Amino acid sequence: MRSLTTVAEDVAGYPDSAGSLARMLQILELFSEAKPVWSTADLIEALEASRSTGYRYIKTLHDAGLLTSVRNGYYSLGPRIIEMDLQIRMTDPLLLASRGVLEDLVDKIGHSALLLTAFHDDSVLCVGECRAPMSPENRFSRGQRRPLFQGAGSKVMLAHMPHHRLKAIYGRYSSQIENAGLGGTWSVFRKTLGVIKKDGYLLTMGEFNPGVYGVAAPILTDQKTALGSVGVAWDEKERRDVEVPDAVLAVKQAASTISTRLVETTASPEQSGR
Repeated sequence: MRSLTTVAEDVAGYPDSAGSLARMLQILELFSEAKPVWSTADLIEALEASRSTGYRYIKTLHDAGLLTSVRNGYYSLGPRIIEMDLQIRMTDPLLLASRGVLEDLVDKIGHSALLLTAFHDDSVLCVGECRAPMSPENRFSRGQRRPLFQGAGSKVMLAHMPHHRLKAIYGRYSSQIENAGLGGTWSVFRKTLGVIKKDGYLLTMGEFNPGVYGVAAPILTDQKTALGSVGVAWDEKERRDVEVPDAVLAVKQAASTISTRLVETTASPEQSGR
């Protein structure tokens, strides 16, 4: 299996190497739960590339282990991706900082699936979870994306983004922001997020599933920007014993613990006093 460095070196030999690399990696985005296997011809057609370019891209990704052949001329995502996922699970600072905290939160609340999310491509991505016994299987799980403007976990991170990034996001998604009830103007949007930021958490109801509460708090860097969020969700009809103030307090404490661990583990020797 060839290294990813070798893959990049191969692509760098062609005109517009950065664009070529981006187009090649677009192949990986085509694979989905609905369509996990693609033929060579369909990949080339979807990429809108010449046959020679398409074959070269597919061969390069296959040689690197990012694609694997399931039968002659048909491919699925490759084993190198599994290796990389394991590496992330073992080394990602956010996941490491959350170890034990997620489990303790579920034990304390006793009712919910737990979500740990981070920004990715102007959306949120679930990167970790801890499910309570009998938790519904259709809850948000690792690897799934959700919109940036829906749900407690998304909005509470949005509220802690730097001003310049919020400004750029508003310029691109003003209509979606208004539809999400976050404000029809830039000033109202900022004010709405300011309230969430001041509270330090957000409680929502029914934004993805009717009758389901969600509460989330931000996981903050030492610069007080959100790296992610931690939250819980429960169905009001199925679990009437949940005390909202207790859930809010537990989630805020969990987020604070993870934030503190992150700052301690990512601090430079000068910052940590060593």
